[in-house]
Amino acid sequence: MRAKLSYAVTAAVLLFYFVLVGSRGVMLIQSGTLLTVTFGVAVLILPVIGLWFLWKNTQFVRRANALAAELDAEGALPVDELKRTPGGRIDRDSADEVFAKRKAETEASPDDWRSWFRLAVAYHDARDTPRARKAMQRAIALHDGKPVQA
Repeated sequence: MRAKLSYAVTAAVLLFYFVLVGSRGVMLIQSGTLLTVTFGVAVLILPVIGLWFLWKNTQFVRRANALAAELDAEGALPVDELKRTPGGRIDRDSADEVFAKRKAETEASPDDWRSWFRLAVAYHDARDTPRARKAMQRAIALHDGKPVQA
């Protein structure tokens, strides 16, 4: 729940920022000189890119959450078997052990979106966010029946 609230607040702040920057771009364009129109168009490009990025991330999060809900309904969500430090952080060796297990599962059934989902969680627990994201994207593509790049 805390993550959803944090995401919603961040998205709202970004939307406010995009509107603010966009209005400045429109004001520059309305000035009418070649220089201000050029700058205005350039300024308007930033919120467009930002909105696209926010939209793609929101889609990704919603799809990943849908997969998690489906796994939960099946009783197949990965079990938290990680050891933690006294401060609550995940023990690195424990994360590596779980990762090795999840990687072997995924290699054994590379077309199973469930194993890719669990591998993504293992990557996340091992603090490898870029690979976690790629593994989750693959899980989503496999689930949706879309072609997957090797």
